[in-house]
Amino acid sequence: MEENKRQLFLGILIGVICTCLIGGTAFFIGSRQRDSSGVAIGTGGKEASSSEKENGELLSDTVKDKVSVIRSLIDKYYIEDVDNEKLETGIYRGMIEALDDPYVAYYDSGEIDEVTQSIEGTYSGIGATLTQNTETRAITVVRCSEEGPALEAGLLPGDIIVTVDGTEVTGMDIEQVVERIRGEEGTKVELEIYREGETDYRKIGINRKNIPLPTVGHIMLEDQIGYVQITSFDKVTTKQFQDAYDDLNQQGVSGMIVDLRDNLGGMVDTVCDIARHFVPEGLIVYMEDKYGNRTEFKAEGKDVFGKPLVVLVNENSASASEIFAGAVQDTGVGTVVGTTTFGKGVVQQLIGLQDGTALRLTVSKYYTPNGNDIDHKGIEPDVTEELDEQLRTKAVITVEEDNQLQKAIEVLKEKIEQQGSEE
Repeated sequence: MEENKRQLFLGILIGVICTCLIGGTAFFIGSRQRDSSGVAIGTGGKEASSSEKENGELLSDTVKDKVSVIRSLIDKYYIEDVDNEKLETGIYRGMIEALDDPYVAYYDSGEIDEVTQSIEGTYSGIGATLTQNTETRAITVVRCSEEGPALEAGLLPGDIIVTVDGTEVTGMDIEQVVERIRGEEGTKVELEIYREGETDYRKIGINRKNIPLPTVGHIMLEDQIGYVQITSFDKVTTKQFQDAYDDLNQQGVSGMIVDLRDNLGGMVDTVCDIARHFVPEGLIVYMEDKYGNRTEFKAEGKDVFGKPLVVLVNENSASASEIFAGAVQDTGVGTVVGTTTFGKGVVQQLIGLQDGTALRLTVSKYYTPNGNDIDHKGIEPDVTEELDEQLRTKAVITVEEDNQLQKAIEVLKEKIEQQGSEE
């Protein structure tokens, strides 16, 4: 096989997007600020009445008085100029932060475009996928596009972004970090990063450019083994997958490997559309809201693949990726290989407000066909295979180097031989 065909799609695509989870792109919320006193200043030290608290009346007179007093103290003593619009936005963000949910967010009107771009699959930036640790708040590079400016400038998977154009971003909302990194094509952004094993921070200047967002790559491996990598489940992914699926089938594929490693998620409709190519008639996933209402996503069992299937996952396979892996595992149509997945079993909904802003709220939990709740647990693979340590920071990995892929090929070949003997 030609060397250029062995250069798989591992670590390519997507660009600087935020962690993408069911229902579209989800961002994480930044550090929380609390008033430690719990007392409404300006009402004689009076606390909110028990009836007010019990009835859930947030904007009680007590709260309004306290907000008014805080604002008057800012006006009287704060030395810098005050942006009223930012103060107002801060109130709304604070309400959402207080939910203590890493997947919810408040978006002002300017941020909605960022959300839409990520869902649609287009943007202008540097060509790197970022995620945020829900505990440390650190922003980490998950993937660099093979043809993007980030990789060309020296950014690598595993790098932790410390500053953007001189501004400290650790603890900042990930959507704010993305907004700082993205920009007009041809402009430059300077990142300061921490790289494991190095004592000093490293500065990397990157010229922005328009980044296409292919989310599916495919190739035919030896022995007619089809390989498909899906890097996210966006609106564009359904057609891209269909094209890859049709091409491999036309070449006479004997079995297929679907690689969902480092796939942070996406849209539930998209992942279910793709799962229907493999899952027999029945449940793909179901969801339950706070009232116990159940929504089911099913497969019709028409024109299913019907050949041996292996799904590759790792610790960064999240949300929609886990829906796919869970459906394949529970229905027995394939084997899951790799390491335990991220463990995000909740669903968010983007809710627009009349003033052009929006909320992203966790509205339900999802369950695999067998009723498994994988939130904070993940999906354990049928065959465990850790990626070799020396490969973790490589942007491009060949077939021969990739021990996880080699294990998937080994498992798939056994399934192909078994199916052949049964026929």
